[in-house]
Amino acid sequence: MTTLYRTLTGTFILLFSILQIARAQAPVYNVKKYGAKGDGKNIDTKAIDKAIDAASAAGGGTVYFPAGDYLSVTIHLKSNIALYLDQGATIVAAAMSEGQYDLPEKGENEVYQDYGHSHFHNSLILGENLHDISILGPGRIWGKGLIKDDKKDLNNGSGNKSICLKLCRNVIFKDFTIAHGGWFCFLLTAVDNTTIDNIKMDTNRDGIDLISSKNVHISNCSVNSPGDDGIVLKCDYSLNYPRVLENVTINGCNVSGYDEGSLLDGTFKKTTRGGTGRIKLGTESNGGFKNIAITNCTFDHCRGFCLETVDGAALEDITVSNITMRDIPNAPIFIRLGARQRGPEGFPFSQLHRVILSNIIAYDVTAKQAAIISGIPGHDIEDLTLNNIRIYFKGGGTKEQAANEVPALIKSYPEPDQFGTTPAYGFFIRNVKDLKMSDVEVSYMKEDLRPAFVLDNVDGADFQHIRAQKADGASIFMLNKVKNFKVFNSDQLPNTKLAEADKKQL
Repeated sequence: MTTLYRTLTGTFILLFSILQIARAQAPVYNVKKYGAKGDGKNIDTKAIDKAIDAASAAGGGTVYFPAGDYLSVTIHLKSNIALYLDQGATIVAAAMSEGQYDLPEKGENEVYQDYGHSHFHNSLILGENLHDISILGPGRIWGKGLIKDDKKDLNNGSGNKSICLKLCRNVIFKDFTIAHGGWFCFLLTAVDNTTIDNIKMDTNRDGIDLISSKNVHISNCSVNSPGDDGIVLKCDYSLNYPRVLENVTINGCNVSGYDEGSLLDGTFKKTTRGGTGRIKLGTESNGGFKNIAITNCTFDHCRGFCLETVDGAALEDITVSNITMRDIPNAPIFIRLGARQRGPEGFPFSQLHRVILSNIIAYDVTAKQAAIISGIPGHDIEDLTLNNIRIYFKGGGTKEQAANEVPALIKSYPEPDQFGTTPAYGFFIRNVKDLKMSDVEVSYMKEDLRPAFVLDNVDGADFQHIRAQKADGASIFMLNKVKNFKVFNSDQLPNTKLAEADKKQL
């Protein structure tokens, strides 16, 4: 047995050594050998594309960027190609005065999503209908000359995306940094079998926009995006058909809204009110969100977590766990089913069901807004579970604010700010069916005269082990048009079971 083990071990070591030698001898295409200057002054796009073409003609390979600043406009990826940015290497996005990017192509449809989601070619690094591609670090991409606006007259020769892929598969992004990435650092539409790992982004608008893609893993990323979303998953209509976003994991990521640049320089400045940052599902939501797990992530000085479906998509089979938040300027949790219906005629109403949120702690949360869970009349959020949640609010709410009426907002843009100051300080919940909440605790730093929980048009609400800080004269629960309500094992309230309740305080 020992002899056999040694033989097998020796064979494995030999095969591994042969593989390592083969890798070492694999062709590497140094962009400087194809004419790139790397001086930050001359446009190196033609040299970079020549290196990519040479690697592609040989069946694939690694295009290598040694230390230097490679000023460029649109770089065209090909299948079986890896770009490797060495330490000290930076791809610098040229300004339009220095060179012209590929023009925005005619979109397959341009009416059901924002301009930036409808056009792909006006990007710094572009790939379409490709397979087996990688961009690897530890170098940097600097979107110095990219624009962040969506005005069409500004998109005629300029670039607005750092990396844009459409209809690609088998993709790896690993270890590099993006600074000032334009409208999107990553715009990935229908990009399947993708790994995004150990990326740092410090940018002026969106970090990662993952659209209508399948089998994607995002891990160990730090995204600072004060002007827009950090990591956002969508399923728009830019392909001219709905395509589901499914089988996605997000793990071990940090999102924040510090001053732009202060993540990478290590100062973490907060001179403005919390930026957008955050992790979000939505807003564009035509195709569906399915089988998504988000865990072990932190939010700092940015907006809270969002689950949104408003354009006809089903959002289902989602878990969110082990999330910590600090310094949150709006609703720490925002779960929204709406009927904006931004899509072709005849699209169904959205659905939101089978969602679990657990092990979430948020500290120093705005006084203005509670956590918000809101469906629309006749189309409830269904089968929602929250457990082990702890939220510390700033507090300071008044009796007058406790009487606030939140408009229906059925067709509005799904953003917490639309809800204004909520009548609850802890959770505002409406148009929900089959809600389960356990081991949930809310408190405030300054006395708040609003109820901890407001439920409006809720059918089936099961609360266990609930704790809520309560001012004299305030209530823990306000129940409006509520059916099948239960609260058990909560020290501040007797066990209570109500078949119906309206305008009832507990």
